[in-house]
Amino acid sequence: MFYLLIIIAAIFFIAHVVLLLASFSGSKLLSNRYFYSHLTLWITGIVVFTMAMLYSGSNQSGFLDYFDTPFKKGMILVATFALSLVAHCTVRFLVLPMMNRSNG
Repeated sequence: MFYLLIIIAAIFFIAHVVLLLASFSGSKLLSNRYFYSHLTLWITGIVVFTMAMLYSGSNQSGFLDYFDTPFKKGMILVATFALSLVAHCTVRFLVLPMMNRSNG
C-alpha cells in the first residue's frame, strides 16, 4: 500500500504539471485544464497527507517520519494550499497580463 500511494502521488503531481503547461494554448488560458491542474495538485497534497497519517513514525520513510505531530501533518495541507495560491496568483497577475500584452 505504501508504494502504491507513492506512485499515485507521483502520477497526480506529474498530471498537475502537464495540465498546467497544457492550459496555456497560444494566447489564451484554457480554464478547464487550469482547473484540473489545481485539482490534481490538491489530490497530490491529500495523498501525501494520507501517507503521513498512515506511515509517520513507522520508519518506512525518513521524510514521512518528520510529520510526527498533528501540526506538522496539517502543514502538508497548508503547504498545498499555499503552493496552489502562489501558482494561481502568478498566473493571474504575471502570466495573463504578459499574454494580453503580447496579443494586443
